[in-house]
Amino acid sequence: MNEATIESEDLNVTQAAAERIKAQLAKRGSGIGLRVGVRKSGCSGFMYTMDYADEVGADDDVFTGYGAKVVIDRRHMDVLRGTTLDFRSEGLNRMFRFDNPHAKNACGCGESFTV
Repeated sequence: MNEATIESEDLNVTQAAAERIKAQLAKRGSGIGLRVGVRKSGCSGFMYTMDYADEVGADDDVFTGYGAKVVIDRRHMDVLRGTTLDFRSEGLNRMFRFDNPHAKNACGCGESFTV
């Protein structure tokens, strides 16, 4: 892991991801963080989901890195545990990226993965 990552055994948030989360929440004007999850879909079996988190539910875990919160429903933790959430700019593309140690394969388009 590089120095710009808050590490936990459950979820790692890079500084770039935290800054993007905070900027998007400020632009939106509300919300407590980013909600991350997975759902069955795509070519390979699972895909990541992201939305604004406006509240924390009884079944949610909250991870904080560099002042930004990421909220994950506990039922997704088996697939997401140990994942690093990053935000990257590659040419004209700017996107969140998941480095998931449980992902065995990803489809060619990068939208889905297998565990």
